[in-house]
Amino acid sequence: MTAAVVRTGLLRELIEAVGEAHVLVDPDLTASYETDWTGRFSGAARCVVRPADTAQVVAVVRACAAAGQPLVTQGGNTGLVGGGVPAGGEVVLSLRRLSTLGPVDLRSGQVTAGAGVPLAQLQKHVRAAGMDFGVDLAARDSATVGGLVATNAGGIRVLRYGSMRSQLLGAEAVLADGSVISRLGGLLKDGTGYDLVSLLAGSEGTLGVLTALRLRVVPRLPAGCVALLAMQSTQAAVDLLPVLRERLPHLAAAELFYESGLALVRKHAGLPAPFSEPVPVYLLLECLDRTDPTDDLLAVVAEADGLIDARVASDAASQRALWAYREAHTESINAEGVPVKLDVSVPVADLPGLVDALPVAVAEVAHEARTILFGHVNEGNVHVNVLDAVAEHEQVTEVVLRAVAALGGSISSEHGVGRAKANWLHLTRSEPEIAAMRAVKLALDPRGLLNPGVLFA
Repeated sequence: MTAAVVRTGLLRELIEAVGEAHVLVDPDLTASYETDWTGRFSGAARCVVRPADTAQVVAVVRACAAAGQPLVTQGGNTGLVGGGVPAGGEVVLSLRRLSTLGPVDLRSGQVTAGAGVPLAQLQKHVRAAGMDFGVDLAARDSATVGGLVATNAGGIRVLRYGSMRSQLLGAEAVLADGSVISRLGGLLKDGTGYDLVSLLAGSEGTLGVLTALRLRVVPRLPAGCVALLAMQSTQAAVDLLPVLRERLPHLAAAELFYESGLALVRKHAGLPAPFSEPVPVYLLLECLDRTDPTDDLLAVVAEADGLIDARVASDAASQRALWAYREAHTESINAEGVPVKLDVSVPVADLPGLVDALPVAVAEVAHEARTILFGHVNEGNVHVNVLDAVAEHEQVTEVVLRAVAALGGSISSEHGVGRAKANWLHLTRSEPEIAAMRAVKLALDPRGLLNPGVLFA
C-alpha cells in the first residue's frame, strides 16, 4: 500500500469518526493549532481532528494506531513547553469540544467535567452551586481542565488547596490502542492496586488521552482581602512566610514579582504605579474566609519586618486592581517578544539566592537578554522569562536548569517538561526514576504514538 493511499484511508476514517467539518487540513484552519501560546514552538500538523465525545476519541485513536500515526493531544493550547503542538507530521487531537459539565454533587463535594472545559467555565459552574474550585490561574479563560491535569498545573492558590493532582478524584482516558480506562466514581477510599488516575496527572498526554475528570470542589468563601506589600528584599518576603502561615489560616495566595516585570505590566497594560517610588520586591497576598479577614491581614502587615509600604483592598474592584499587577505579567512579557520561559522551583530557603543568581548567569550566555522573574513564593516556584534570547535558548535553558538542579530543585514546577526541557530531565530525576517512567510509557504506549518527544528526549 502506498503512502498516498494510507493518508487517504486514514483521513477518510477520521472524517467518518468525527465528521468532515471537524477534520481540518487547510493550512489557514490548522495554523492556530500548530503554534504554542508563546510563539516559540510550532510544527506542521498532518491534520487537526476535533472529537465531540469519548466514543469519537476512541475511533480517532484506533484509526491512528492502525496506521501507525503519531498523535498530539491539545486542550486550550496555553502550554509553555511545546507539549501540545506538533513537532511535524502528527495528527493534532483537539479536545475543546469535550465540554460537558455534570451537576455539582454537594454531598460528595465533586463534579465531573469534560477534558475540554475551560477553567473559567468550571469555576462559573461550581460557583453557581455555592461552591468553588481550588485551582486558579491567569489563563483561566483558555486553559482546559484536561490540560491542567495533564501538566499537574498549580496556579495561584496551591498554598491553600494544592495543585491539580490534589483536586483529581477520578478520570476517564483513552489509551494508545483505543481501550478506555474509566474511574469516575469519585471514591475517597480505594485500595485496589495501582493508582492509575494519579499516574495520568502530570503525564503530559504521553500515557493516554484524558477525556473526562472527576474533580473535588471546595466551599465558596465569600469574604476576601488582598494586600500588595513593598518589601526590601526577596529574603524579607521569604522570612515573612512562617508568620503569614501561622497567623493567617485563611491565606490563599502569596505571589512575588519585581520592578522589571512591573515596568512591562505598566507599559502594556496601562496600569498606574502601585507606590510613589519603585521598590525592590513586591509581595501580593490574598486571604479568603467566611468572614472579613482584613483586620487579621492588616495586623500581620503592620508588624512585618522588611516592609517599605503596603496597599490593602477589601472590596472586589480594588482587589482586582491589585491582582492585575501580577496577572498581567505573562501577556506583557509576550508583548515584548518571544520569551524563553522556564518554570522552576527550589527549596524555599534557596529562593533568594536563585533570584539573585539567575540574571547574572543568563547574562553570561546571552549578553543582551532581559530576565523577568515572578512566581509563587510559598512553593519556591519562580517563572523565569528571558527576552531577547531566542537565538541562545539552549544556553539559557542550560544555565538556568543547572542552577536549579544544583539547589535540589525541579526543572518543572507546574507547566510540565514538554519538548522544551526533555533533554534536561536527568538533572532532577535519577536514572532509576527515568527508567521506571520509560517502562510505564512502554507498557501503555509501546509504539510511542502519544505525544512523541514530550517528557522523554
